[in-house]
Amino acid sequence: MDHILNIFRALADPTRLRIVLLLQKMELAVGELAQILDQSQPRISRHIRILDEAGLAERRKEGSWVFLKPGPASELEILGRIFRSDKVAKSEQAMQDQAQLSLVRKARADMAERYFSAHAEEWDAIRSLHLPEEEVERAMLALLRDTQLGNMLDVGTGTGRMVELFGPSAQSVIALDKSPEMLRLARAKLLESETENGSKLIKKTELKQGDFNQLPVADGAVDSIIVHQVLHYAQHPEAVLAELSRVLKPGGTVLIADFAAHDREDLRSEHAHARLGFSDDSMKRWLAAAKLPLIQTRTLDGGELTVKIWVARKSTIPSLHPNAGNLASDIENLKRATA
Repeated sequence: MDHILNIFRALADPTRLRIVLLLQKMELAVGELAQILDQSQPRISRHIRILDEAGLAERRKEGSWVFLKPGPASELEILGRIFRSDKVAKSEQAMQDQAQLSLVRKARADMAERYFSAHAEEWDAIRSLHLPEEEVERAMLALLRDTQLGNMLDVGTGTGRMVELFGPSAQSVIALDKSPEMLRLARAKLLESETENGSKLIKKTELKQGDFNQLPVADGAVDSIIVHQVLHYAQHPEAVLAELSRVLKPGGTVLIADFAAHDREDLRSEHAHARLGFSDDSMKRWLAAAKLPLIQTRTLDGGELTVKIWVARKSTIPSLHPNAGNLASDIENLKRATA
């Protein structure tokens, strides 16, 4: 009884009700809510605390920003019918808030456009070294055509392109990136995609800040993982693959798209690539050590750099090796030895 009373007390305030209605539309930063509602951030934060305690909103820190999304309260699903009714959704206040929300969407889109303009030359320089991205994407889609993606993890989501590509076939998506700026960019691009294609990607996608060396994901929580042009930033790729194995369910699939071994030192010095591509032998060995047997490989030639796609599937048979449980500690020792 107390839980229900807390929910109705939280919704009894007009500002908090407006916040809940806005969060039904999209995930919003505290500053964006303050802009839409024309109130100070401290005041908005107090309302958010009450909604959080009632399970109606959930806070998530992303760098220096705090984002809000609908909370875990199961009652939200029932209340959603009321929120979507014309009497509520088309009320004067709701329509005014919707107009302000449109301005937030536009601000995010403008930010994305400025970012792309500022980095266009850098990205175009790398893209010019290999096949057009469309060909790589077609090959990736073909390799996973018959794979049930289920709960998908996109490591190093960047602009969110892999979410756009594979998200519609997934049950849910965790889009992970270390950079808060890239997550904001991905959020803006996915909203743009949602507007153009009527996609529901935003609703089933969780944008999360994190490092591929220590994934903020529970053991065995995902069914599939995409690692697109990210692994070459890893100082210890074998440790990253072991971490991918940890969060992947038995029988789950990993797709890695990256460069074959090359000698373009400028990518290391100018673009922070820690590894100048990967050989098939190294990748196969690391995947096997991570209990991710390689099942398919695709080579895409046609440029100065060759693109490789490796597909692995986590073994469903428990290892009988006596030292199998020490893989994580072995990798830590390797890191210390090479530091």
